[in-house]
Amino acid sequence: MKTLIIALSLLLFSTAHAATAPGQPTQLETGLVNPGYQEKPEWFKESFLNLRDDIEEAKTANKRVILYFYQDGCPYCTKLLQDNFGNAEITEKTRQHFEVVSINMWGDREVTDLDGKTTNEKAFSAAQQVQYTPSLLFLDESGKVVLRVNGYYAPDKFKLALDFVAGKHDQAGSFRDYFAKLKAEGKVTTSSKEYTLPGSLAQPLRLQDARKDTGRPLMVLFAKPDECDSCAELYDDIFKREYLAYSLSGLDVAQADPDADTTIQTPDGKDMKLNEWAKSLEIKYSPSLVFFDTDGKEVFRTEAYFKAFHIHGALDYVATGAYRAQPEFQRYLQHRREVLAAHGFNVDLMK
Repeated sequence: MKTLIIALSLLLFSTAHAATAPGQPTQLETGLVNPGYQEKPEWFKESFLNLRDDIEEAKTANKRVILYFYQDGCPYCTKLLQDNFGNAEITEKTRQHFEVVSINMWGDREVTDLDGKTTNEKAFSAAQQVQYTPSLLFLDESGKVVLRVNGYYAPDKFKLALDFVAGKHDQAGSFRDYFAKLKAEGKVTTSSKEYTLPGSLAQPLRLQDARKDTGRPLMVLFAKPDECDSCAELYDDIFKREYLAYSLSGLDVAQADPDADTTIQTPDGKDMKLNEWAKSLEIKYSPSLVFFDTDGKEVFRTEAYFKAFHIHGALDYVATGAYRAQPEFQRYLQHRREVLAAHGFNVDLMK
């Protein structure tokens, strides 16, 4: 029972999507001040959320547009604003090359989308399949998404994302290709440490044959050891916590190096090179967790930096089948938060 209580308490996700006056912190039902509220930098664009106008104005200034999706109560949004945009180099680079337009994931402000249709912030966010905050969509001059960052990137990786789009390297290939090129030129720092997750499926991966009789969903952990700046925390801390081990036991787990050229069997039974499969899945962040149902269809993924409560929530979201009834992951976590708050549980969201 004690283990269950600890495990449940760490699912607390402090997002409050009630309307909030500008500059005022959201109050949780527990009476605590929203720990994730943060004022946006004054240099973010004061947009009327007519996205076609925003793109044209940015184009005239020889800039591109970043759509920044946020929510009050999001500690990763605070981390982005403080650690990334609090960095003078990142701020200068962003202001020089981009216009940043903020969109509240749960907001009701009117949005005119790229087709000229009128909607609101929360409907537009849903249409863009925003599951995490922060999420950033980097748009080119035509409004096409040339890079999507789902979740928080640490400053060094975030700088690379800015350089990729500002330099229009998207016209030559993917962000993953760009990163590989920089690595080959010795322009990015790498590590040689290997990581192993206990209970993982045997190599080479046979992701359909090995799971015929398990009845469990599959989690594939894509991680390139020499690119994985957050793998140490994930493997050496988060995955070693007892309540995470319980959640992992409800899944089949596989590890995959997205650059390996070994032949594997995909969850839907196709034989192909691992690196080709990773490319088809558009794996661009290490580590990425990609979840598949028992039929081999992808149902969910995480592809950014997350702490334990968010990783735990993702595992349970898939292992319990909750994604079938609730397609919005944030709503799922919000319900968990409300139930746990009613029981008096509180946690530090960033541990």
